[in-house]
Amino acid sequence: MASTELEKKPSQAIDPAEEPSVEWGWHGGFPKGTQIAGWFSVVAVLAMLIGNHQGILSGGGHFKTEDAYLVLTAVILVVGLLIDLRKKRTAWRR
Repeated sequence: MASTELEKKPSQAIDPAEEPSVEWGWHGGFPKGTQIAGWFSVVAVLAMLIGNHQGILSGGGHFKTEDAYLVLTAVILVVGLLIDLRKKRTAWRR
């Protein structure tokens, strides 16, 4: 005969031996902290364009390879942060 009570699924249980943080009640990430650290990193990488090297923003007059690496790193970080924001905004639709 079928029961009318809801049963807990044991497959959702997390073994404390595999993940010790379960014992003290925290199991997650820092979504706001990740975004804040990511945007701070973008600003810091772009601030490195202005420095003691002779790049385009420091008076060198032409674009150097090190400037390209800094800009590329900043662009990759920005794309990753925007993808992360989009995933968070559309997560409720799934």
